[in-house]
Amino acid sequence: MYKRIIRPVLFLFPPEAVHHLVVWLLKIGHYVPGFRAVLRSFYALRHPSLEREVFGLKFPNPVGLAAGFDKNAEVYGELAALGFGFVEIGTVTPRAQPGNPKPRLFRLEEDEALINRMGFNNNGIDAAVARLRGRNPRLIIGGNLGKNTVTPNESAPADYLRSFRLLYEHVDYFVINVSCPNIADLCSLQDKEHLKGILRGLLEFRRGQAVYRPILLKISPDLTDAQIDETIEVMTECKLDGIVATNTTTGREGLHAGPEALRAIGNGGLSGKPLTERSREVVRYIHEKTGGCFPIIGVGGIMTEDDALAMLEAGACLVQIYTGFIYNGPGFVKRICNRLRMQDETGEGEG
Repeated sequence: MYKRIIRPVLFLFPPEAVHHLVVWLLKIGHYVPGFRAVLRSFYALRHPSLEREVFGLKFPNPVGLAAGFDKNAEVYGELAALGFGFVEIGTVTPRAQPGNPKPRLFRLEEDEALINRMGFNNNGIDAAVARLRGRNPRLIIGGNLGKNTVTPNESAPADYLRSFRLLYEHVDYFVINVSCPNIADLCSLQDKEHLKGILRGLLEFRRGQAVYRPILLKISPDLTDAQIDETIEVMTECKLDGIVATNTTTGREGLHAGPEALRAIGNGGLSGKPLTERSREVVRYIHEKTGGCFPIIGVGGIMTEDDALAMLEAGACLVQIYTGFIYNGPGFVKRICNRLRMQDETGEGEG
């Protein structure tokens, strides 16, 4: 029904407008008695075989929602009711910022892809903290952190540390986002020395806390093997808890969309089906290079149930979806979980 009726109607309208509409509807549903229970009855699947324990957290299932959908921590409860095993809010920055000029989100329907140059538009860390107070502790919530656009890279550590400190009591794990292609020069923070400068303050603050919050790093699919190796060195040296692979790509190879259409869209990070193979390659490379010692959240190009299984078989402990959620609808999470449950019952898959 979603692909045949609902999606064609939604795709008549600009993608960012549709996003705001969906978030608004979920926010309205928050005030309707029994709304979350109804969502869970249709879309959530609980089964012992789906549970995962990763970096000290117990996930009800391994399928999460990637950062970018619930930027401001407005509807994470409703999204969890749609069956997600965890929800990552953000990317959130210390101060509110409008992001890049509109239009900044584009569909490539033939490619089952999106291009975005949102630019970390969000209401700021204080607004996110306010919305997370009193949340259901049974929900696994991640916090994706970035720097403000106007903050120069040499001052980036202070931005990340401020958000980390304020959000520490309100999320279950953190993702340090230094790989978004839509913030000028942000990707240069993936360099070894820049990374260590950012992580040093976070690790020092965490050492003084009663509760341990895992810290993960989100990397770009455009890194070379040598750059990935350098990232692994930083992770090992700093004793990070895991890695999120991957963010969106600046590449445009192999797209059905023509050069004129792509020129009209302009710059931005590409997500969806064109990223499927590359994201899986990066996950497999990291898994093999580290001997499986770092937990990996695999994200990028998960558009089918088979894609999710293949990502897990490549070495991911958990997966996240975003563009696949847009193209497949709210039943996608349950379909992935059903496949995982069936695989467990039949004994198929890796091992």
